[in-house]
Amino acid sequence: DAEVSTRKKTFAEVQTERLEQAERTVLIKCPSQLNEKKLLQYLSSHGNVKSHFFFENRGINALIEFSDKNSIASLQDAIGVPSAAEHHVVPFKSRLFTFTLKNPASQAAAETSVHLSPQSHIPVKELIQKLCHADSISSQMYILLNEYQLTEENIKLRFLACSLVRDFTRAYFPDSTVKPFGSSVNTFGKLGCDVDMFLDFHDTGKHATKMKKGPFEMEYQMKRLPSERLATQRILSVIGDCLDNFGPGCVSVQKILNARCPLVKFSHQPTGFQCDLSVSNSIAIRSSELLYIYGCLDSRVRALVFSVRCWARVHGLTNSVPGTWITNFSLTMMVMFFLQKRSPPIIPTLDQLKQLANEKDKHVIGGYDCSFVSDLSKIQPTKNTETLDVLLGDFFEYFGNFDFRKNSINLRKGKEVNKPESSPLYIWNPFEQDLNISKNVNQPQLEKFVAMARESAWMLQKEDKTQRMVNKEPWGLAALLIPFGKTNPSKMKNRMKGVGSETIRSLLDSLKLNNASSLQKAVGK
Repeated sequence: DAEVSTRKKTFAEVQTERLEQAERTVLIKCPSQLNEKKLLQYLSSHGNVKSHFFFENRGINALIEFSDKNSIASLQDAIGVPSAAEHHVVPFKSRLFTFTLKNPASQAAAETSVHLSPQSHIPVKELIQKLCHADSISSQMYILLNEYQLTEENIKLRFLACSLVRDFTRAYFPDSTVKPFGSSVNTFGKLGCDVDMFLDFHDTGKHATKMKKGPFEMEYQMKRLPSERLATQRILSVIGDCLDNFGPGCVSVQKILNARCPLVKFSHQPTGFQCDLSVSNSIAIRSSELLYIYGCLDSRVRALVFSVRCWARVHGLTNSVPGTWITNFSLTMMVMFFLQKRSPPIIPTLDQLKQLANEKDKHVIGGYDCSFVSDLSKIQPTKNTETLDVLLGDFFEYFGNFDFRKNSINLRKGKEVNKPESSPLYIWNPFEQDLNISKNVNQPQLEKFVAMARESAWMLQKEDKTQRMVNKEPWGLAALLIPFGKTNPSKMKNRMKGVGSETIRSLLDSLKLNNASSLQKAVGK
């Protein structure tokens, strides 16, 4: 029930609630001999502890959420500054504390073993063993989802990391907020993924409308710069220096200010996350919310995405390093498109979500219409009852035979559209309609994806599940999570035939396209 009630909240409500929760939270590094009861007793003297959990990250840590923000001030008043015997300390008082026992030996008898919340998912080998005990591919996919998805505890930790960065930004910009976006909040994040966060000044924009009434106007004097990009670079440069010089546990700080989207990368040791901080990226937030909506509409959506992404990772189709591989985001969009194409559709197209939008949902960002409904209850549930067993096989079948040479993937319309240019894989950015989100993917990588999809569809169709279970061999999804060459390389080669020739065909096509466009230009002159 709790899961359902959190699922039905709007994206903005969930964000606001979690950010507020993070403001009432502290992180404590604990000794290895720990008496949980005594720690909680001590903390309760400063106010009611609403929730807490322990996790392992360079030792034992406790995340403590108080009912009231004032409890943190009370606790901070009672806490000492570390003695500067070996190092001199930077006197920034954060919400990160270290709890030690004055006399560990005498208190050792009272220690209790605390339950540690996992902050990473199990290795694929262990996962495969778990999947073999399931009774259907559907249940295998839900097991994988359960093992890989972000836990409640991990989400709290992500919002706390943002809240701790905000404590710095507020020194310069008292109205600013730092919010997570992307996989941390779109319901498709897996344990261990990075935290993308952005610095938001949009609350300052709300004040701008206040002074419009009356016979005069009053506004702040602010430093003016020639471009928004320069302002972003300056702000991030200073915040990056702040984190580097004063931030407890902020290490490996890199300022990447000349990127298309300037950012500061850093490792946040207290929470164990790799973080990327950028300045207000409204379209990225809209993408996060769109995926949040799709993830909440039907439980099959997330189960299919997690399975396909795990499969892609095992076969080297995706990679944590940027390159010519398909990204997780592109893969997720391909799954969404496939679900829009079912009969009846499992999720609505973006245009359909836009039709349901009210005034409050209207967003035009940089000339792009990013409007869609935010209230989940306004979206009709699907009448499609297909099982995940069917959907997984059909996903591989569909993309194994998709005409990538001619067609592109458009989530706004939910149908294939002729490619506007010759990139091997063309997936329209749902909002910035002139961008291809998979422009980085090259022909060999796309062909590898097609070959793997065909092989997987074939395996699922031909498999004798009962026989494999009797032989205690991996079956269903488990069989797809073993690199294919390892099982039977000669079979694989036969089904790869015909894929290579597509490279030659696509090269000829792109030459034709280029010739046609240069011809048009010449005629145009």
